Amino acid sequence: MEHISLPPGLLTTSMAAHACGVKPATIRDWVRRGILTRAGGSPKRPYYRVPDVTEAMLATKPCRPGQRGTTAA
Repeated sequence: MEHISLPPGLLTTSMAAHACGVKPATIRDWVRRGILTRAGGSPKRPYYRVPDVTEAMLATKPCRPGQRGTTAA
């Protein structure tokens, strides 16, 4: 269930995922990896600032050999 009256400039996990074109699990992974920080909410229903989501989406993500999207050197 989504937040009904979320303050302007804030996004839920699923809204942030939709805005970035990724799955909600990716947003949660960005938080776990320190790429994105929560702006509030509860542990099960966090929300994020729009500029933080945009910055996280554009951030260069570290890659490991063998991950999808990487090229072999």
